[in-house]
Amino acid sequence: MKTIKILFLSTLLATALISCGDDDDGIPVLINEEEVITTVNLTLTPTDSSNPTVLLSSVDSDGEGPDSPVITVSGNLVANATYTGSVSFLNETESPAEDITVEVEEEDDEHQVFYTTSSSLSITTTYSNFDGDGNPLGTLISLNAGDAGTGTYTVTLRHEPMKP
Repeated sequence: MKTIKILFLSTLLATALISCGDDDDGIPVLINEEEVITTVNLTLTPTDSSNPTVLLSSVDSDGEGPDSPVITVSGNLVANATYTGSVSFLNETESPAEDITVEVEEEDDEHQVFYTTSSSLSITTTYSNFDGDGNPLGTLISLNAGDAGTGTYTVTLRHEPMKP
């Protein structure tokens, strides 16, 4: 059986949460608060239970520090198979780890997860969850793997993307 090998890139762009406050003059001041996200996990569960579940993980324990993230791929996608996927974002600098995914889903109109592939991969990703206005959120997906190949699959979380 042909398989698709995936190299999961460190693909988390820093999520900037922006809010407004007033300075002493009563003029709004832009305050940039960043959520710390150290871990991104994408779990892909096959719709055909005879195929294995695939876990793609990027762990950057020092956040924006000098150390590169550790990328782990638990296995290969099966060619021409369909998967349901869920992505989670964690801050593991806290104990217990904070699940940032909860905040992303609560503020669904302010977030979107994007999935991109290198041109050599035959993968189609479809959004399975949406914000209150019907625009894509992307913490839940459906993934269709096409013909066997190798390449990169990138997961990017954006705060305040242009929707739709």
